Amino acid sequence: MPGADRALSATAGRGVLEGAFALLNALRQEEGAGVTVLASVCGLPKTTAYRLLDQLVELGAVERSAGHYRIGPGMFRLGHRWQPHPGLRSAAERPLRRLAAVTGMTVGLAVLHQGQTLVLDWSTTADVPPPVPDDRQTWPWYTAAGKVLTAWAEPGLPLGPLPRAWPDEAGRIREYGAAYDREEVLEGVCCTAVPVYAADGVPVAALSVLTDPDHHLERLTDPARRAAAAITAGLGRRR
Repeated sequence: MPGADRALSATAGRGVLEGAFALLNALRQEEGAGVTVLASVCGLPKTTAYRLLDQLVELGAVERSAGHYRIGPGMFRLGHRWQPHPGLRSAAERPLRRLAAVTGMTVGLAVLHQGQTLVLDWSTTADVPPPVPDDRQTWPWYTAAGKVLTAWAEPGLPLGPLPRAWPDEAGRIREYGAAYDREEVLEGVCCTAVPVYAADGVPVAALSVLTDPDHHLERLTDPARRAAAAITAGLGRRR
């Protein structure tokens, strides 16, 4: 293929990919929308949007029902395997289950992503319903897990204006190695969180235990630390 034709083909390919990802991003906000709305949101011709959505449906990335679209199971399977550090999910699987069994509470593994707390995994015992929607993955940065990771993060995270007292609180979190959320995000839900370290001693995630206001959060810190240490050890064995 001549050089000019290759360049034109590559440009067209990027345009198709950009259009497809624009539609997927729009579906995050406009789930259940029709092609007219999605095309308008993405700035695409309606015929182009329809063609791309049709292809995404065939791939399982999008589902269509009665002319309306939503994210499909193919995207869930792909996204669910994302992790910020190699082997983090597999290293955390057993310690998460064990911590949930020991405490009788819901536990989660989270990272900071684009200024929000992104939950990678939840684990709970069968007889204890989770206190938060287990299919919700993003939360404000000031969850207990988010506080832990923000306290160790480099400057420049897109968090917006921080509370005036945050530098002092961040110092206490680094000193004590734990953070707490006392109904700051959701009424009736409290949380203890500790860092999960990589083998080089840098926090790569946070482990949290969710409970109600009647429990003493500090009593959950040591079990959470032991589970986090087990995850760190698992990451070390992968080196």
